[in-house]
Amino acid sequence: MTPTRSRLRSAPAPRPARRRWWRRLRLPLLVAAGLVLAAAGLWGRLPDPREFVRALIGADYGWVAAAVALQGASLGAFAWQQRAVMGALGVRLTARRAAAVTMARTAISISMPAGAAVSAGYAVREYQRAGVAKELAAASMIVSGLTSIGGLTVLYLTGGLAVLGTDPALLLSPRPLAVVGGLTLLTTAAIVLGRRMPAIRTSVLPDDGRVLRWLRATLASAHEAWQAGAALRPRDWTAAVLFFAVNWLADLLCLAAACRAVGLPIGVVTLAGIYLGVQIVRQVPLTPGGVGVVDTALVAGLTAAGATAVTAAAAVLIYRLISCWLLLPAGGAAALVLRRR
Repeated sequence: MTPTRSRLRSAPAPRPARRRWWRRLRLPLLVAAGLVLAAAGLWGRLPDPREFVRALIGADYGWVAAAVALQGASLGAFAWQQRAVMGALGVRLTARRAAAVTMARTAISISMPAGAAVSAGYAVREYQRAGVAKELAAASMIVSGLTSIGGLTVLYLTGGLAVLGTDPALLLSPRPLAVVGGLTLLTTAAIVLGRRMPAIRTSVLPDDGRVLRWLRATLASAHEAWQAGAALRPRDWTAAVLFFAVNWLADLLCLAAACRAVGLPIGVVTLAGIYLGVQIVRQVPLTPGGVGVVDTALVAGLTAAGATAVTAAAAVLIYRLISCWLLLPAGGAAALVLRRR
């Protein structure tokens, strides 16, 4: 074999032009698909356009600015939680990268079906690109999922203690108590099982075939990630839960500020009940970002609390613009920055 022929054979094959085209346009296409689904979800659910526009024009934009600041605080708490978990796992993550990954995965989560799982996979890949081991990146996602449930539970229990002296009947409703109790048990069981579960014996699986080899490697990696996350110290778990409690609280207050912007006199306690119910509905990934489902549930809850259909829809639109649709271009820009870095 001549040297020239050897060099020709060892040269890497050029990447197909079709694949390069898809890599460049997949993010704009996902954003466009999210906007189309949003329009489809809201079609026919808004009140008279003239009254609706009148309510938006007459909104108090000081409260709108407060809602924007609160949503920024919510995202900031999420990013700091990621840094804290990574630090507890022994990985130093810069604030800039944590913020960029948080924005990008939030945009993915609200623009795709089953967006939470897709955004978690995206975060794992980005952390791997930053030099984080795959098991540690996956462990951070497991901890984030469990502490997100814990943060929502802490928020509800804290609010319950706050209204205990004013209206104890609010705490005796069986449905919210059952939901919070179930979430608490789920989080505790996942941590205990992760600490005590023995190593998965993947050797019992046959080693012939690509699918079986992939299954063995996936089971072993998932078990290592679960154990790494569950092995965190109690103070690290507490800090992660508190960060997520701040994340949920700031998002709730963002909704409250949007309601105040259009003059809805609904108390924070009532909003907390509506918000908790919406978050439970939101966990079922029927549409990207809960399009149509979350909006309808919020409007129905505010209307049941005494708001008119026009003002309720205006408040929900302001809240969803700030907490959902404006995050799509911001997350796309963050993803582009991460790709270039």
